[in-house]
Amino acid sequence: MEDACGEGTGRLAVEVFDSVPVAVALTTGQDHRLAYTNLAYRAAFGDRPLGEPISEVFGDLLQRDYFDLFDRVLATGEPVTLTETPVNLPFPDTGDEERSFSFSLSRVAQELSGVPVLAVDVTGEVAAARRAAHTAGQQRRILRRYQSLVQVSAQIVWVTDPAGELIEPSPGWERVTGQSWEEYRGTGWARALHPDDREPTIRSFDQARWQRRPRRHVSRLRTKEGEYRHFEINAAPVYENDVVVEWVGTYTDIEEQWQRHRRQELLDRAATATAEHTGLAEIFGAIADVLVPALVDGCGMHLLSGFSDRPEGAPIVAKRVAALARDGLAPNPPLVETQFAADSGFTRAVERRRPLLRTFPPGEPPAGLLPEGSMAWLTEAAANSVVLLPVMVDGTVAAVVTAATCGDRPRLSPGDVDLIDHMFEHTHNALSKAVHFQRTQQVALALQHSLLAEPPDHAGLRIVARYLPSPAAAEVGGDWYDSFVLPDGATVLAIGDAAGHNLDAAVQMSQMRNMLRALTVDRPDWPGEILRRLTIAMGALAPEATATCALARAEQPQPGRWQLNYASAGHPPPLLVTPDGNCRLLEEAANPLLGVVFDQPYHSAVEHLPPDSTVLMYTDGLVERPGEDLDQGLERLRGQASALARHPLDDFCDGILNNLLATTGTDDTALIALRVPTDSKPSA
Repeated sequence: MEDACGEGTGRLAVEVFDSVPVAVALTTGQDHRLAYTNLAYRAAFGDRPLGEPISEVFGDLLQRDYFDLFDRVLATGEPVTLTETPVNLPFPDTGDEERSFSFSLSRVAQELSGVPVLAVDVTGEVAAARRAAHTAGQQRRILRRYQSLVQVSAQIVWVTDPAGELIEPSPGWERVTGQSWEEYRGTGWARALHPDDREPTIRSFDQARWQRRPRRHVSRLRTKEGEYRHFEINAAPVYENDVVVEWVGTYTDIEEQWQRHRRQELLDRAATATAEHTGLAEIFGAIADVLVPALVDGCGMHLLSGFSDRPEGAPIVAKRVAALARDGLAPNPPLVETQFAADSGFTRAVERRRPLLRTFPPGEPPAGLLPEGSMAWLTEAAANSVVLLPVMVDGTVAAVVTAATCGDRPRLSPGDVDLIDHMFEHTHNALSKAVHFQRTQQVALALQHSLLAEPPDHAGLRIVARYLPSPAAAEVGGDWYDSFVLPDGATVLAIGDAAGHNLDAAVQMSQMRNMLRALTVDRPDWPGEILRRLTIAMGALAPEATATCALARAEQPQPGRWQLNYASAGHPPPLLVTPDGNCRLLEEAANPLLGVVFDQPYHSAVEHLPPDSTVLMYTDGLVERPGEDLDQGLERLRGQASALARHPLDDFCDGILNNLLATTGTDDTALIALRVPTDSKPSA
């Protein structure tokens, strides 16, 4: 230091700066020669030669303007401060690195004038300030972007206070709903929601505020055009210091997405519902359950009768097989058969094979569109639209669907009609099978009823027969009965049951009945022998078929004396009922099931018939119940027959059916009863 600063007792004592943490340097003279640097200065800027002008010593680091400041400070004595001055410093490991320093220059005036320099490394502070400025700039840009998006977005963006009241205008809300800021501010926005959605939406938002978590909800929003559309509402809290200061969110129009989802859901529900049924009435009823109330408020399903064979210009006959109305509306008109005039809207829709959609003021349906009962229902229910939709199955109109919307519900649109139409197309396979089943059933029923001959009136005997199809499964069974008079004057009664419930069973029943008639008329024989010959014939014509049968011949071995010559093959035994109510099952002539190979002779038996007694022959549907022993059913039959023993034969048969089939009954049932004349003479 002595070489740099000269000699004398007044020299500047700079050694005190050696260990201070701030970089310190000292220049002397007019040419500003470097006289001193402390450890911190050398650490920051490196070892620099003393005694040389600073312009040469630091020329590699600082610009010329920096050195001019030394002249000004030395000349004027006014200090100079440079803040956040960038300096490129070389480092052995990382190379050149820009750092920031704040420099302070002042003048000392002792024996040797000079300029001391203080340098503080502010690189960290500068970087932090820059980051803060960058963050603030980003926040300003985000805010500007948010404000721009709010102005132009197709979505509705909203902001509420912590209590859920809107605190900022939403141009999107105004554009969609037509509400002004004064109308929807606070909680006024809820008035634009569908009345049915207001409480659930508010409840959902209250739950989100309570949980302080984002929430999603779907509601219907009334647009300025007056229609309701589905919007997805998303809400999220805004925190400051772990406190929710406001909520922000969006309303997004999802009507098209919702309609697609609903369409697929209804189609899937219809397919699932119809897959569980085989009858047309049941299938249409299942579809009605899908339509109401999801899409319409009421609907009716009408099956057409003989439409394909209908002469041009003739009326249409339709039977309503299913009807449903949503809760709160009057029940639909009863299931009846209706004739529609050739010039009616119903007939025109069927003939054109196209849907007919009509909209009208609530409760004012156009005249002549539907039967009187349906028109009254539309008026009472304040219907505002109705559609008549022909249902095509295998190329022909099989049915017509009528559906209506009521009250404040939006009127049916062409899109709704298309969805209903597509629903029936989606279930076409099930409908086709049901139509085929119904036609088969009609053929089988016609065949069956054609073979259920009217019992003869002969020799004072009273004969009554009854047949009831299955009340549970709309199927054709193989139950049958027959009665005719033989050439020898005997009266034959027969009853049987061919296995199965379809057209095949009806055909087998027809074949068996005809074969039995032929075998019985062919030559006089015991009933058991005739049944044995019948089972042989069945083995040749229908090897896989099985059946049951009871065969009896009522005859007079002597004038005024009646007897029953009978046999049964796998069939419930006949019941003999005397006028005093005594009932006895005739079980002495039981034989194996028809169609089962049996090498032994078939048994027959003869039973005396007292005057005014009744012989009842029946099929198992009268006495069998699922999960119940047959003896219970037979005992029930005896009890009813005893109570009705003195009733006229028609009342006797009807009472048996009504009382035994009133509670349960899952099979078709046939019975035939014979009443012996009162003037029969007792046997010797």
